[in-house]
Amino acid sequence: MSRSVGEVFGAREGEEVELKGWVWRKRSHGRLLFIDLRDSTGVIQVAISAGRVSPDGFNEASRVARESSVVIRGVVARDPRAPGGVEVRCTSFKVVGEALDDFPIRKGVSGRVLYDNRHLYLRSPRVTAIMRVRSNLVWAVHEFFRSRGFVEVDCPTFVTAAVEGGATLFEVNYFGKKAYLTQSVQFYQEAAIYALEKVYSIQPSFRAEKSRTTRHLTEFWHVEAEMAYAGFEDLLRTIEELVRYIVLRTAELSARELKVLGRSVRTDEVEDPFQRITYAEALEILRRRGLNAEWGTDIGADEERVISSEFQTPVFLTHFPRKLKAFYHKPDPSNREVTLSADLLAPRGNGEIVGSGVRIDDYEELRSRILEEGLRPEDYSWYLDLRKYGSVPHAGFGLGVERVLKWILDLPHVRMAALFPRTLTRVMP
Repeated sequence: MSRSVGEVFGAREGEEVELKGWVWRKRSHGRLLFIDLRDSTGVIQVAISAGRVSPDGFNEASRVARESSVVIRGVVARDPRAPGGVEVRCTSFKVVGEALDDFPIRKGVSGRVLYDNRHLYLRSPRVTAIMRVRSNLVWAVHEFFRSRGFVEVDCPTFVTAAVEGGATLFEVNYFGKKAYLTQSVQFYQEAAIYALEKVYSIQPSFRAEKSRTTRHLTEFWHVEAEMAYAGFEDLLRTIEELVRYIVLRTAELSARELKVLGRSVRTDEVEDPFQRITYAEALEILRRRGLNAEWGTDIGADEERVISSEFQTPVFLTHFPRKLKAFYHKPDPSNREVTLSADLLAPRGNGEIVGSGVRIDDYEELRSRILEEGLRPEDYSWYLDLRKYGSVPHAGFGLGVERVLKWILDLPHVRMAALFPRTLTRVMP
């Protein structure tokens, strides 16, 4: 008898059901009330007639405040006037937990109010739908990797050395020693491939970037993978297959949520092979669009937006100069001034969603690059050790969950893709 809201839409007419949820909206027409009841699967109209429920039940329903938790029993009825063409005609109404009348999430409030009250704003059917799509996206990631023989590993959050540059590290006092919140689990995954060969993780990463763009968070969920015996083409092929699978599978799993959001996933954007351009070719695009783009220019958020808006599919931006990439990126043997690296930019100006590269696998070359960058080899002693004992060619990548979700759902800001977003100006709730 107990059903979710989503299940009731598929129930037969006349079936008796019990629903447990929260009052989303209420409308009174004298001795007839209409309550929009929500749970995690959707919203349904409940009709409460004074002649069908007990006097106490009708009085409770008349007084109930928005967001009160309730248990309702009733009969499923088809009615074209009801949202979705289905309503439940109530026979029993019980309040489980009363809500105050001053619920702060109301139509027309500012974005600041919504995020100051994110713990309550989560209850919005739209936010609920976004979080369910996110869950489906992560499910698709697990499916992809496990179907291809990858092993999931869990890596440390406290680290002692930078992966992506010291300027964006969050420093913490670790029992009197200096430590940092991880920017990436790449180094630990590189250690793991010598045991497990192909590994992946889905964990938070932290970047102390003072960026106020629509695609930056200081804490984000990071899909990372590393593969032994993998070259540049293996790397790009795996990324393309993963992103295509994520988009198609998430769309397949999220039909109900997409309907709530009024969205359709642009699966056509991943049907054709992804485009590829080199860093040098990207500079030509930027110059053509009137931007300053000399060799060595960093490709930032604004530049990525310009480049990705030129393409109808995701586009790989490859072969960055050595000075623009971290010390562990392997130089291209045919031109050692550039690296075997690639960022994947999402179309429609969404910018980078994946960063990747082939790793240096030679001990002396890696140590030399550490010194070139003004870093201390002793800070990377265990990472260097990996090249002393049976090193192999290997490559890996990192994908931002929130950025991919922002692209798939065409969200205006990446913070909408996080349960409790952390930005330059927000660390609570």
